[in-house]
Amino acid sequence: MAVRFVVILTVFIVLQLYIGWHAELFLTAAGGHVPGGVFWPVFGILSLSYIVSRMVRRFLPRAAGDGLKWIGSYWIAIFQYSILLLPLADLAAWGLRASTSVTTGDSILWTGLAVIAALALLLAKGSYNAWSPVVRAYEVTVPKAAGGLKQLHIAVASDLHLGTTVGGRHLQRLVDRVNELKPDVMLLAGDVLDDDVSPFLKHGYAGKLAEMKTTYGTFAVLGNHEYYGGGISEFVREMKGVDIPVLLDETVVIADGVYLIGRKDKTDRGRKKAAELTAGLDRALPMIFMDHQPGAIAEIADAGADLSVHGHTHRGQMAPNHLITRRIFELDYGYLLKGRLHAFVSSGFGTWGPPIRLGSRSEILSITVKFGQGSDNK
Repeated sequence: MAVRFVVILTVFIVLQLYIGWHAELFLTAAGGHVPGGVFWPVFGILSLSYIVSRMVRRFLPRAAGDGLKWIGSYWIAIFQYSILLLPLADLAAWGLRASTSVTTGDSILWTGLAVIAALALLLAKGSYNAWSPVVRAYEVTVPKAAGGLKQLHIAVASDLHLGTTVGGRHLQRLVDRVNELKPDVMLLAGDVLDDDVSPFLKHGYAGKLAEMKTTYGTFAVLGNHEYYGGGISEFVREMKGVDIPVLLDETVVIADGVYLIGRKDKTDRGRKKAAELTAGLDRALPMIFMDHQPGAIAEIADAGADLSVHGHTHRGQMAPNHLITRRIFELDYGYLLKGRLHAFVSSGFGTWGPPIRLGSRSEILSITVKFGQGSDNK
């Protein structure tokens, strides 16, 4: 682990230096040379601002810590796409110099402007995707009787990441869209918090979540980020105060006909196995399973669940990261029928790091479950 950390840190620093070197060359070509004794300290603070904000946040004024996190969040996106664009810019600059009479300075200037324009377009499109949520509608059939219920309309939102970058304005979008959907039940599938519970408490976000109107209530489970922040007890207590249960390896019954099982996140090594959570339940009734990370879909299917909802992956959030999540998880996004289990993985409603989405959208799932009507699904 120590060797791996050193290797990753070394690669990270080298890539940051690669970007900084290009930035310094561009400033010089543009006639705005900054002395290295000034440029590199400023660039260092910029490139490490997210890490610094997390490491020393307890020692900084709140405004300073939040400011560093905002800067660092956007830098994550700039860093990723700079690494993809700059090699192409280097080739283009070399080609210009080799095939025309363009000077070295002009080739750097023109290709640098092209990279800046491309980054601006990517950030603008990514920002729109992040702040403009869509509703993904599904309809499935569970061939079981559910008491007096013929169907159940479920709304799902995962990965809100409420904190410094995702706040009240985006949360209001969630409340408004859910109330337009008029679901029977609302499921918050983990990572409601972005690590730190303080903004959630300070701004009364639990009360805002309670404004979502449903027939049978809103329920939540923990994600990995609730564990990272260390404020689980405060979060659970705050949610309980507005009648939103956070299910911790617990089961509730909806409308006397459907089991809703909420599992602790994989981060919690003490969480129960899926089979333990379904043991003793009436298998004749439908079972809906909430588990933040979608790494245990096969286990949940084997445990007899009929439907499961997950988040965590963000569908990579920024392409081409989805190629990585696709290799890690059997289902990293969308819908999968696993045996008789209908599994859903959402790309999430909020964002981690930069409020940027490329190749993914902020979304709410709207799932209509029909009971006792055969096994055809769509």
